[in-house]
Amino acid sequence: MYRAPVEDIAFTLKHVAGMKSALDAGTFGDLGEDLVDAVLGEAGRFATEEVAPLYKIGDEHGAVLKDAAVTTPPGWKELYRRWIDGGWNALSGPEEYGGQALPTMLGVAALEMWNSAAMAFGIGPTLTMGAVEALDKHASEDLKAKYLAKLVSGEWMGTMNLTEPQAGSDLAALRARAEPAGDGTYRIFGQKIFITYGEHDFTDNIIHLVLARLPDAPAGTRGISLFLVPKFFVDEDGSLGARNDVFCSGLEHKLGIHASPTCTMIYGDGFQGARPGAVGWLIGEENKGLACMFTMMNNARLAVGMQGVAVAEAATQKAIAYANERRQGKAADYAGAGMAPIVHHPDVQRNLLTMKALTQIARAISYSCAHAIDMARVSDGGQAAHWRDRANLLTPLAKAFSTDVGVEVASLGVQVHGGMGFIEETGAAAFYRDARIAPIYEGTNGIQAIDLVTRKLPLGGGEHVHGFIGELAAVANAVRTSNLQGFGRTADALDAALGDLTQATRFLQKLSADGRMEEALAGATPYLRLISLAAGGACLARGALADQGRIALCRFFAENLLGEARALRERIIDGAESLAAAGKTLISA
Repeated sequence: MYRAPVEDIAFTLKHVAGMKSALDAGTFGDLGEDLVDAVLGEAGRFATEEVAPLYKIGDEHGAVLKDAAVTTPPGWKELYRRWIDGGWNALSGPEEYGGQALPTMLGVAALEMWNSAAMAFGIGPTLTMGAVEALDKHASEDLKAKYLAKLVSGEWMGTMNLTEPQAGSDLAALRARAEPAGDGTYRIFGQKIFITYGEHDFTDNIIHLVLARLPDAPAGTRGISLFLVPKFFVDEDGSLGARNDVFCSGLEHKLGIHASPTCTMIYGDGFQGARPGAVGWLIGEENKGLACMFTMMNNARLAVGMQGVAVAEAATQKAIAYANERRQGKAADYAGAGMAPIVHHPDVQRNLLTMKALTQIARAISYSCAHAIDMARVSDGGQAAHWRDRANLLTPLAKAFSTDVGVEVASLGVQVHGGMGFIEETGAAAFYRDARIAPIYEGTNGIQAIDLVTRKLPLGGGEHVHGFIGELAAVANAVRTSNLQGFGRTADALDAALGDLTQATRFLQKLSADGRMEEALAGATPYLRLISLAAGGACLARGALADQGRIALCRFFAENLLGEARALRERIIDGAESLAAAGKTLISA
């Protein structure tokens, strides 16, 4: 069973992602390492002892819908209550509404542990935290006063309602409509699908953030507004009133995360005899809802990246434990009697080390993204702009690369288990099933790659990314001049990968400048992996320089996996023409 890797998490936060230098500088006020360690330790205990034991129950039982009400698996409602009683939902929430206002870095580290223990549990509060941020930044003071405190505490949960049957990634196709009621409220009509925790029994109220169009709205994404639609109305004294005209009409039967209710939500259908039209309140300005929702979506993208890290960590732990127990065949380095534990076989070692390395670099990239978010919040002027650009650059890496890693590592975990990995009772397959959704939602990973190439490479006049590459090159140089034993050809491998990255970056920037966007987009997905691998190699090296016990894994990654960078560069620079030619054969007349 999963055990939270508190020491690895703390080390990565402090010595790889940048938290220690920020703490030493007093960046976060009175927050010190003692409190950080205490928070991480208690989060690890709760994840290990409270959440993880209910994972299998959730996977096997799932969420159940009856008469428009959802029941979560046995023990899950009580688990959620213990979780919010521990203050975990409020960890990084705004202080004026009862939050602890701790750094994002601590929040995402805890989020990793909840999701490793049970991704179907950890995903629910993720949306609530995103709703808190969106309301805090964009809602009226009246809405904040009425809803934020209970969302911050977790007494109520929030959702994000974007997708419709005809409108997935293309939000311009949204049809849900909002009609002004003349009293400052709006009546919402429409159907939303794939709504995570849209209905459940964790809390007695659910606050939906819903995208819809006003009658006179401009076409496309410029005509989308954002509305707050509660399941139950809230009276002036804060008590719950009548039921709003919104309900769950169906649950999706999913490949994984079975305990997480993925709902079809109906707005304005006259539920239980109500006057048709779900009552909603505008968040922000009319026709500018997408900008408000992107606050929540960017929060969710980093959180989804942490789900990839989380599943990879859990799958790696299970695979290493199994490899030390399972005996098969002979191994040259095994001196014991009988068959050797399979961990002694080089191919199994390669798989396990690949899992460990990919998990660690995904964690480091995601925590570094959180660090940039924190630094942007506490900095001024040019420094704030620098850190905002850094957070924007790293967000698609954190979301896409980490979730790709989650699937890749979970698949390798099944492989390590052999035939037993394909059987549900071992639990290895469950991680693969859970992980597979993460590269899809909150903007598919292909969309993240497009965002990286079209919006993030131009940051700072196109120079911010090169400054980032320069920082990675400094790590490679530090390895070369360290005189530490065991690094092997790590510095050379990092230099080569960073050279490939620089060449690919300038190539894509020139294509964009010349208006050759189809060619640039053909290289977007391999570019995202290339920059992530190069950054990840530098992160492993940074950690190894701080702790020599980490040198062996760093060298393994550099000499066995980082060579992929050259092939990715070739795909980016030379692959567009063949992709376009072959792509035409797929298009029906």
